[in-house]
Amino acid sequence: MSTSLIQVRVEDSLKIKATQIYSDLGLDISTAVRMFLKRTVIENGIPFNMVLPQNKYVATKGLKALSEINDVSQKAGVSDMTLEEINAEIELVRRDLGE
Repeated sequence: MSTSLIQVRVEDSLKIKATQIYSDLGLDISTAVRMFLKRTVIENGIPFNMVLPQNKYVATKGLKALSEINDVSQKAGVSDMTLEEINAEIELVRRDLGE
């Protein structure tokens, strides 16, 4: 069986980190690359998931909470209250509770 030479350029730090991991696993880089290529053929593609995240922002939960608050305030008929009106309502409740 004939063989081919593959050369790849990578950052020194990446090579050092990967070499250490493969060494801990009892492999050298050449063996690891051969394993990757063989698995690529078996899978008929990249042998691991490659997907882009659907949500680019961490604020997804916050936006959902704001939407729910908006829905509740719409149903209660208070969605058009100003900040001053909201604070006045809070103050009234606190006075009633004796705080």
